[in-house]
Amino acid sequence: MSERPIGDYAVLSDCRSAALVSSGGSVDWLCFPRFDGPAVFARLLDQDAGHWSIRPSGTQAEVSRRYLPHTLVLETTFRRPTGTAVLLDALALGKRERGHAMGASSPGTLLRQVTCTSGTVDITVEYAPRPEFGLIQPVMRAARGGLLARGGAQVLMLATDVTFRLEGSTAHAEVTLMAGDRLGFALSAEPAWGLDPKPWSRRRIRRRLADTEAGWRSWSTLHAAYTGPWEQHVRDSGRVLRALTYTPTGAIVAAATTSLPESVGGSRNWDYRYTWVRDASLTLQALATAACKQEKADFFAFLAQAAATQLERGVDLQVMYGIGGERDLSERTLPHLSGWRGSSPVRVGNDAWRQRQLDVYGELLDAAHQTLPHDELLDPPVRTFLRQCAEAAARRWADPDQGIWEGRGPARHFLHSKLMCWVALDRAIDLATALNAQARVTHWQHVRQQIRDTIEDQGYNAQVGAFTQAFGSQRLDASALTLPLTGFLPGDDPRVRSTVEAIARDLTDSRGLVRRYLKDDIDRDEGTFLLCTFWLAQALALTGQSARARQVFENALAHANDVGLLPEEIDTESGEALGNFPQAFSHIGLINAALAIRDAETEHVRQDGTDSQ
Repeated sequence: MSERPIGDYAVLSDCRSAALVSSGGSVDWLCFPRFDGPAVFARLLDQDAGHWSIRPSGTQAEVSRRYLPHTLVLETTFRRPTGTAVLLDALALGKRERGHAMGASSPGTLLRQVTCTSGTVDITVEYAPRPEFGLIQPVMRAARGGLLARGGAQVLMLATDVTFRLEGSTAHAEVTLMAGDRLGFALSAEPAWGLDPKPWSRRRIRRRLADTEAGWRSWSTLHAAYTGPWEQHVRDSGRVLRALTYTPTGAIVAAATTSLPESVGGSRNWDYRYTWVRDASLTLQALATAACKQEKADFFAFLAQAAATQLERGVDLQVMYGIGGERDLSERTLPHLSGWRGSSPVRVGNDAWRQRQLDVYGELLDAAHQTLPHDELLDPPVRTFLRQCAEAAARRWADPDQGIWEGRGPARHFLHSKLMCWVALDRAIDLATALNAQARVTHWQHVRQQIRDTIEDQGYNAQVGAFTQAFGSQRLDASALTLPLTGFLPGDDPRVRSTVEAIARDLTDSRGLVRRYLKDDIDRDEGTFLLCTFWLAQALALTGQSARARQVFENALAHANDVGLLPEEIDTESGEALGNFPQAFSHIGLINAALAIRDAETEHVRQDGTDSQ
């Protein structure tokens, strides 16, 4: 059973796949060759599911770590009484890839280099690959330039000059380094039926580490436009979103992992290594804030391509897709894995792809509204598809669905789903010229008004003093905070203000973090959601309460780990990170909330200046 805190990990990415590295220098999660591929190392989910550690021998060293400035090259420094060692970790980018090209030709290679910078340090290396989520214990043997591991569909090559001692499917090495000494490692994979991977030389490892560092810095230079409060956190979050992007298609995964739980020992353990249409609107807004124009265009192009033809065949728009555009994401469990801290089952795939979630039409059209020109006729496939989304929203908005939180119980009339159908029509009306749909505007306006009237009549509960989770419900839900965020109602509307106050009062824990809602139909009490907390900060800014918004923002930001990564949730008792990691939606929430607070404060200063004249 894995016990290490989720927040102890740092993420590596080559914009195709991801690895998680602990503060102790252990790679406990790595999927080759894609984010959603089978894990080679999965100690994150079971102690025996594979790892690769490089650390000082003996008693624990004093450890500090950081990403090299403006990169995702991880630097971990180990200080012992006898000396200091510095470990660099990175997933290699393609040779001389710069800016938006990052990930176009990534070689699928994990690079590690440890250097003794002072004194003498004894280093222990333990290499235990366990392909296919720990199912395979490969046959390992020494080869020219390193170690070969065979088993399953891949052959792994660990390139290094270090001599290992083999014990079954695990390799051990102990090396003494003196000041100036350096060890390099490169782990790569090839299909089992092809040629064996070629070993990397020490010089090549060193050069490609430097080249990968330069690649990330070049991207960061292009994405430094945001200025304002929490500037570095906004830029770092933009880099995390880029790290979670699958360059070949432009898809963005919700997180790098599967089955990290929403409550310790609970069963809400989902696979987040896919892309949700729901996330599109807020993702694109966040990427625009971080000045990611190219990524914004790529992501929308992916969504349009992945979802194409579904509506014209009369089926619901799917809520999520594989990162290559796959539609069938059937879920299965891996009973041989015990799960993080015994939280089982461990799942691969996600059956939410089968659900009806009406909010997807609004998210997709909002994404188009933010991405595409409004006064130019769009290409025929794109405009046809987007018109179909608007028509589907107009036709289906009154149907029940599973809602934003993907409940696996009966369908209901969720407020957020109705709201996003309103958004779909509101954005389609504005895009009518680009969609060549001027003749549909009158009908869309009529239905948009119907939705508005229904939400205002049935969505607001006077007894609760707030918009609630579903029509006829008394349950508060943080998704009601999106009413002002989408422009459905202004921040100064009394019902918006009372809803914000009710959520701040009743859904906020002692740390100032926000729950999605109270009670749960699947599990025991779950953690608070950082996305919902950033929503509250954003809503407070829109209601003219910038000082409170800042405090809520800081409450959420305080739960970033030492290298700035955010989880999905925070345990209400221990304050520990929960959920898949790092979580794209949390970083999206950070960016959007920072922008809203900045704009609100700027407007306040402007108004003060006007009033004083």
